[in-house]
Amino acid sequence: MTDLASAVSSLPPERESTTLADGARVAVMGGGPAGSFFSLFLLDLAERAGLSVSVDIYEPRNFAIPGPQGCNMCGGIISESLVQTLAMEGINLPATVVQRGIDSYVLHMDVGSVRIDTPLHEKRIAAVHRGAGPRDLKEAKWSSFDGHLQSLAIKRGANVIPVRIDQIERQEGGVRVTGRGREPLVYDLLAVAVGVNSGALKLFENLSLGYRPPETTKTYLREYLLGTETIGRHLGNSMHVFLPNTPGIEFAALIPKGDYVSVCLLGDGIDADAFKTFLESPEVRRCMPPDWTPDKFSCSCAPKMNIGAAVLPYADRLVFVGDCGVARLYKDGIGAAYRTAKAAANTAIFNGVSAEAFERHFWPTCRAIDRDNGVGKFLFGFTKLIQKTPSARRAVLATTDAEQRRKHGVRRHLSLVLWDMFTGSAPYKEIFRRTLHPGFLTGLVSGGVRALLGLAKSRPYAPASPEARPPVADQGEDRAEIGSGHELSAR
Repeated sequence: MTDLASAVSSLPPERESTTLADGARVAVMGGGPAGSFFSLFLLDLAERAGLSVSVDIYEPRNFAIPGPQGCNMCGGIISESLVQTLAMEGINLPATVVQRGIDSYVLHMDVGSVRIDTPLHEKRIAAVHRGAGPRDLKEAKWSSFDGHLQSLAIKRGANVIPVRIDQIERQEGGVRVTGRGREPLVYDLLAVAVGVNSGALKLFENLSLGYRPPETTKTYLREYLLGTETIGRHLGNSMHVFLPNTPGIEFAALIPKGDYVSVCLLGDGIDADAFKTFLESPEVRRCMPPDWTPDKFSCSCAPKMNIGAAVLPYADRLVFVGDCGVARLYKDGIGAAYRTAKAAANTAIFNGVSAEAFERHFWPTCRAIDRDNGVGKFLFGFTKLIQKTPSARRAVLATTDAEQRRKHGVRRHLSLVLWDMFTGSAPYKEIFRRTLHPGFLTGLVSGGVRALLGLAKSRPYAPASPEARPPVADQGEDRAEIGSGHELSAR
């Protein structure tokens, strides 16, 4: 017997009724990243523990179809840390999935713009479409990220049932699940991975679970078809982030993806007027082609975004993973899906599927993310102050610009803080610790003095010259497999 099988067999006898036995059936509600990660990990751990477990993924969307039928309504940035973590799990992102690699961020404010390169010059950030692409997609050059993860789960043994779940009932020893147009089936465990935009969460309101969905905020997303070469000339291989002094907007970004640019805005006060004001701002206009028209877009949606943790995201034989459980504040939702899905799968195999087991072994992962989000809210409070204070914006610009001009190997304290805030590549508590470093504080004070003395000049954005970056048409190295350990020319 393997060590893993021994761990499973050693569970206390009184908990045998809430453990996954050989031949157990598991339903996964939602086939996006959280559902696919959970299925992958559960099947892998079950096999290593000597258990035969069947997994049915209920997912009505087809991620191979462009537009709303396959879309998962997300900005589509895979953080540097998650790319590396997935690689260690053996999950590499192929060239067919990565629309563009991100090798830098450009921070835009009304006082100027500054480019922030990857801290270690490792180009390991991926821009992807969660579905096949916008509704007007003519040529399928790239594949869906969500579809790729789902295909890995299928190869591992999961079965995808392409229908919605219409009814959920709890009964002794199982969960009764009824898919639309299908006969009900009883499962030993139901993992819920539907996100916060799904009406399916209403199915749990009358089950007396104590579950309450997470708090959300507003987002606005649009896709613009510009073409790969045009994007390369005007935006390059950078994600462009904005700190606009526009009420209601907390964060905004332009994300280049293949032939498209995704516009993403976050904030509780976003409405049509705020969106229009942002798109017509000089900072955005300088990034886009001269003939670009904000009203001519390919797709548009306004999904909700998780900014907190659910109340009681678990019960006997039920567990909520991904956005409907907890997600990182504003960033790296896919990373949170990975962490919560893995914790839930580990708990189910090694500790059982009771509420007690999930509370002891799954909830700590959710709680850690939620507590870190508390630090993130504190940090974004300072970001709001910067947005509202011209001298602070000039200080940030001056300090970051000075750091980016230093030789490689010299610590760039503010740049690293901004990089991790934008990418989600580090926990917020780690970012906060970096703000307490003497070098960070000294640099920011120096930048503030330069701003007060009028020495911090406005620097309008201008795309890098062709000599300063690889040719746009050279997509070979750019589209190499991400996660294999190879450094990419651009992502």
